[in-house]
Amino acid sequence: MQSSGHRLRDVEHHPLLNNEEDFDGPSSESELPDRVWFIRDGCGLVCAFITWFLVLYADFVVTFVMLLPSKNFWYALINGVAFNFLAVLALTSHLRTMLTDPGAVPKGNATKEYMDSLQLKPGEVIYKCPKCCSIKPERAHHCSICKRCIRKMDHHCPWVNNCVGESNQKFFVLFTMYISIISAHALILAGFQFFTCVKDQWTECSDFSPPAAVILMIFLCLEALLFLTFTAVMFGTQIHSICNDETEIERLKNEKPTWERRVRWEGMRTVFGGQPSLLWINPFAGLRLRHLHSRTRKGGTEFSV
Repeated sequence: MQSSGHRLRDVEHHPLLNNEEDFDGPSSESELPDRVWFIRDGCGLVCAFITWFLVLYADFVVTFVMLLPSKNFWYALINGVAFNFLAVLALTSHLRTMLTDPGAVPKGNATKEYMDSLQLKPGEVIYKCPKCCSIKPERAHHCSICKRCIRKMDHHCPWVNNCVGESNQKFFVLFTMYISIISAHALILAGFQFFTCVKDQWTECSDFSPPAAVILMIFLCLEALLFLTFTAVMFGTQIHSICNDETEIERLKNEKPTWERRVRWEGMRTVFGGQPSLLWINPFAGLRLRHLHSRTRKGGTEFSV
């Protein structure tokens, strides 16, 4: 498609439009700013289910195998409340990462009318994604699973069944942080439980039989160690990317920045919102519950809120 005032190229990188460009032009879809985002990907849904199952399994072992049978009331109460509170924060962060639009560019907005409305200078080149027929803003990349171009796409994570992009990176960072914390907490509690049960009688330190308690705790330790390693590394990688104002895709492709990089704290404020406060670590921040209207579309079901 070509107009007299500018050229349109079917490429997938180095667009000239800015991130702040408002894409309210013509689209094949009715784009609503407030909606729950959901990707119908089989692998992603299985991974999300496994994530929830493992977190709930850890909560079960910590609560019913180790804490409730404890003779120390305050030890059980404090650790039980802390672990369950952090688990709720982790699962909430996971849900918000999975159900938040990561920054999708409207499909089919690469029309002549919309390009004319941009009032581009003669000879100026804009870039269109040939896969979803959208004009790509700067630093956007196309996701073959979400079937959309995503602003500041970092990567597609099957464990949250969504892309990590401009609008949901905060929740993904919180998810990795809280999972790593409860994993470390579970390892500490399991180590203390093993020490206590070996010192005393196994039959007195758990309501479960000794073989069952040992097997459940061994699986918990393996799970916690694996999750701790993975999420701690991912958390550190995400913080490093935010501070350097560089996505994982840009780092892997070794793309030279065509944008003005933000300084470290400016990047953190952009992702987490505003000045440092408790809202930075609150996955409930900004959550608005309204009536949901479901709409099924090709590539995923979206719920307008």
